[in-house]
Amino acid sequence: MAGALEGLTVLEFAGIGPGPFACMMLADHGARVIRIDRPSKGARVGDEGQRDILNRNRERIELDLKDPLAIAQIRDLVKQADAIVEGFRPGVMERLGLGPDVLLADNPKLVFGRMTGWGQDGPMAPLAGHDINYIALAGALHGFGQAGGKPQFPINLVGDFGGGGMLMAFGVMAAVFSAQQTGQGQVIDCAMVDGAAILSAMTYTFLGNGRWKDERGVNLLDGGAHFYDTYETSDGKYVSIGSIEPQFYALLLEKTGLANDPEFAPQMDPRVWPKLKERLTALFLTKTRDDWCAIMDGTDICFAPVLSLREAPKHPHNAQRGSFIEDQGMVMPAPAPRFLGTPAPRPSLAGRSKG
Repeated sequence: MAGALEGLTVLEFAGIGPGPFACMMLADHGARVIRIDRPSKGARVGDEGQRDILNRNRERIELDLKDPLAIAQIRDLVKQADAIVEGFRPGVMERLGLGPDVLLADNPKLVFGRMTGWGQDGPMAPLAGHDINYIALAGALHGFGQAGGKPQFPINLVGDFGGGGMLMAFGVMAAVFSAQQTGQGQVIDCAMVDGAAILSAMTYTFLGNGRWKDERGVNLLDGGAHFYDTYETSDGKYVSIGSIEPQFYALLLEKTGLANDPEFAPQMDPRVWPKLKERLTALFLTKTRDDWCAIMDGTDICFAPVLSLREAPKHPHNAQRGSFIEDQGMVMPAPAPRFLGTPAPRPSLAGRSKG
């Protein structure tokens, strides 16, 4: 099987973070992705120091974008492509002679994916930034962290990858579908600040309905509730608890020996959450993480151990599903989601030979 996207051709202008992630998603599922690197910049087959999971499954060519012959070669490639993905600041592709007006004239069905932090317009569009800045402006960063503490950013998952790369992959496929129906390509203005905002849609629902305080660490899903949090264990490790529904909360109380404790009865009263969290904090410190796994695994408590990056691939559930794979000695996440009819080919850090 070649994957669900066999027959799709994408040109990727080399970058970092969200653009490569979007193209990894497409390549994982069978798209032919040709990565255009500047000379002597990109990862090379066999260069162990330059292995990059985000660049797996690619064909790769080196072109000097300041060379008119290279620009002509790219325009020839575009004529046979379904989409391009670029992550330059607004205006750079136009100055190279590769703007949307030029490339859509060469190929009217082309999908022109533009990946930026701030978007193609607006007062901040020409400015530099990183994930932490985009999610800050979107309102997302404000919600991460403990009550009374400073915002804590979740690595660069929300801006670069969730709100950036994943949205670009969706955008490419939506625009390709549209081009197939209409014969007309278009530009995708994929901004990480927009993506981080749309990832917050449910939170804005809660806020608009008066079910969310616009502050950190005091709400149902941000660590405010005692039944939806992480707890340290006696060996310095952690477990996660997500017992929101009443039946799951009842199981939590049963397995922790608190089923008959009247203090834990008013589950949804935020006024008692801080005190009950203190009690659970002390309780979870009485056993190791493995002890709690022995008690809570296989139940509907909504429980899982907090695993490290090295531990996660070895967990029996992940191992059975093949959620992680290994190539050239490097452990990496397997392609997702899974297509049962057109499963993704096994990824390779070495890339693919040119077709």
